[in-house]
Amino acid sequence: MIGWSAESSSEYGNGVTRRGRVQMKTSFRIAMLASVCSLTLAAPAMAQSGMDTADETSGNDEIIVTATLREASVQDIPLAVTAISPTSLERQGVVDVKQLASISPSFSFQSTQTETSGIAIRVRGVGTPGNNAGLESSVGIFIDGVYQSRPGVALGELVDLERLELLRGPQGTLFGRNTSAGVLSISTKKPSLTDFDGFANVTYGNYDLMNLQAGVGGPISENVGFRLTGSWRKRDGYVESAGGAESHNKDRWILRGQLYFEPSADLSIRLIADYSKIDEKCCDGVIFRETELALNPANIALHGLPNSGVTFSGPSALRNLQTNGGQFFNGAKQWGFSGELKYNLGGAKLTYIGSYRDYESSSTAETDFVGLRIFTQGIGGESSVPGQPPTGDRIKSTTHELRIQGDAFDGKLDWLIGGFFGDEKIVSTATATLGTHFQAAASAFNFGTALGPNPLFAFTALGNGGIPVNAAGANAANQFNQQGKTYSIFTHNVFDLTDKLSLTLGARYVSETKDGSFDQLQGANGACQAVVNGLLSGAYNALPAAVRGGLQSLNCFNTATPVSITAPTGLGGGLASRFLPLPREFSDTFKDDELTYTAQISYKPNTDTLLYGSFSHGFKSGGFNLDPTAAILSNSAAVLTTGAAPQYTDPRFSSEKIDAYEVGFKATLGRINANVALFHMDINGFQQLEFNGLQFRTFNVGKVKSTGVEAELFGKLADYVSLNLSGTYLNTRYPSDCTAGIVASDVPTISRLCGAKLVRSPRFSSVAGLTYDGPLGGSAWGLLANVNLQYSDSFRVQVQPRDTNGTLFPVQENFFKVNARIGFTTPDKRFTVEFWGTNLSNEITRTVTANTPLRGVAGARSYLTFFDEPRTYGLTVRTKF
Repeated sequence: MIGWSAESSSEYGNGVTRRGRVQMKTSFRIAMLASVCSLTLAAPAMAQSGMDTADETSGNDEIIVTATLREASVQDIPLAVTAISPTSLERQGVVDVKQLASISPSFSFQSTQTETSGIAIRVRGVGTPGNNAGLESSVGIFIDGVYQSRPGVALGELVDLERLELLRGPQGTLFGRNTSAGVLSISTKKPSLTDFDGFANVTYGNYDLMNLQAGVGGPISENVGFRLTGSWRKRDGYVESAGGAESHNKDRWILRGQLYFEPSADLSIRLIADYSKIDEKCCDGVIFRETELALNPANIALHGLPNSGVTFSGPSALRNLQTNGGQFFNGAKQWGFSGELKYNLGGAKLTYIGSYRDYESSSTAETDFVGLRIFTQGIGGESSVPGQPPTGDRIKSTTHELRIQGDAFDGKLDWLIGGFFGDEKIVSTATATLGTHFQAAASAFNFGTALGPNPLFAFTALGNGGIPVNAAGANAANQFNQQGKTYSIFTHNVFDLTDKLSLTLGARYVSETKDGSFDQLQGANGACQAVVNGLLSGAYNALPAAVRGGLQSLNCFNTATPVSITAPTGLGGGLASRFLPLPREFSDTFKDDELTYTAQISYKPNTDTLLYGSFSHGFKSGGFNLDPTAAILSNSAAVLTTGAAPQYTDPRFSSEKIDAYEVGFKATLGRINANVALFHMDINGFQQLEFNGLQFRTFNVGKVKSTGVEAELFGKLADYVSLNLSGTYLNTRYPSDCTAGIVASDVPTISRLCGAKLVRSPRFSSVAGLTYDGPLGGSAWGLLANVNLQYSDSFRVQVQPRDTNGTLFPVQENFFKVNARIGFTTPDKRFTVEFWGTNLSNEITRTVTANTPLRGVAGARSYLTFFDEPRTYGLTVRTKF
């Protein structure tokens, strides 16, 4: 099933009335959210039915988290935290980060043409796209206390875990960097010094899915333990391309080893090392709507192109998952190690965590998306420019954190102080080659039939002694470097003012320095150089305006510097503005510092209830736009017509700051936990990345707001029966004055955002799960039965809500997804066989939509869309010892 709407309401695009779509009634959304709260009143009765049972299932299992860097019950901390156990992950079939949205409605994940770098994680509707290595995520990811600098670095298998915690709202006081929207904290299972244990899971599913997971660990000696964990996943692609190839397959593995030392009761050391690799064909997008405005059949025939359009497009292409590329490759490999030392100083405890990570990704693609050989970034993971690395990122990072914590005043003060240092080096390479259809397509797109076939050959001959130059094979290799260092000191203190009232105060001072540069390693475009030669000689002065405008399609890179193209006279600003905005090599520095802080007040009228209120000020560092568009000439016409001094756009973007307010309550009623949080966030300098059909643009939006309420209900309804029900009501938007404080050049782009909602921020979303995990009838066999329902209101999938002429862009319609699992456990509890299915209704939902390059005009765009996984099902066999 597919939901798609070409019109939007005022919540999507500046007061325009919604038309042509069936929408869920507001009363339904309110009722769903209210049910989470109202069920708390019935919870004592539900819990009472099983209170007299004396076995281990009758109690309320306490969930321990480390959200405050201290072990505590999730019901006792004044924070909005979702804690997910390894068992819950298995029941939902969650094997990587991107599937967590099926468990928490406040969490969303999206990926575009590459899963290793084009990733965005959002909490409460706030997040940062990952297509540019210079941008860091607003949701910090920590694995065993170690900060993962980009979401792609954390895109491994979720296997052999101790716990997973999702912290919502700014967490910058306690967590190292860039946690202005929230934190995803993942803890792997620690080696044991007493018990030897292991497990193995084997899964087979549709699309020839094979997934093997295994782990083993135990004591080596009285004071030393080990644990070894591995996972391998391989699956065919579920997307068919026009060339017959498949895309969106899986081929990845990870190996993790640990050693744990406890030489004394006061000292422990944990060492972790891991290596992982991804080698996949991913991810091609579907052309949901095609337009022939740019691909007029007469033009195509005249210029000798082999295709008058794309093979697959429209709703049927999305429903059947059919694309037109087939040259997408997505690879990554990484390794790293970390160490954690804990020492009891007597009156305080010392913790040190250090790490090193080396991450390398590569991707190749036909980036024109039109079924012709116009642009390519290489094939099969190889560079499109001989002798140069493929498009991708190399990220090396080192982190050190030291904390000391203890208590004072007879335990009434729980204090913590610490420091953090991070060093990161990024090398980002972008290579591109013009294909065999480039010159003919450029002529067809820009000149139609008016000037005959391939007029660009004639134009290049004017600047090359009468000999035409073919742009096919022209190439460029651009490299971006960023060296960043961060220092911070922090404190977090909990004061027990009375037996029931507590005050938490925390602060962190952060200093960030980044050195960024852009260099063109190699470039060769004889056709472009011929055009520039013609410009310098004045040969193009008499060309018609339409012809001059079409020459931009030659992608003039690696020519003479823009400043040198100032000699010709009589050239109109139209031609100058086409050629002069060329990439400029740069080397610059970004510096910023900030004091983040939090204040929380909590009140416990009894042992089962917590009321709290909090304020937090968060910060996410700015940096460099690592893209060729980062530092282009901004006053090209004035340079050429008046001799003005050249001015270049600043390749840096500003830091993001957030003020967050939250009130909530947590209650334990028998075996049921009920939590509610109301929140509001004001974000200044929101970092945004937008794809305009040809390239990515990075800019800061003056203001963004997010307001909402979250409710969770979880626990046991009866022996062996557990419930999980959660809902989020969200209003995340660009306010009417969202251009406040931004640079003038960004106002035309950003003004269209004002009044619209952010992408991937549905008004209402919810997750409901019901599980039976107990005996099968009166036998010794065990039965596991689980069903999980995910609902989402409609949401925007494109940064801009409307086109330049006011036409509204489409939205993803509301949807339901159902996951289910049934399993049987042998009487000795050593083996379990599970049958499972995810997205059983086969809802094809879009994550991102973008304008298709080289096709369509304002008001009649061709849309390319990326999407979530279709229906999957299979069989899993588990064993443990």
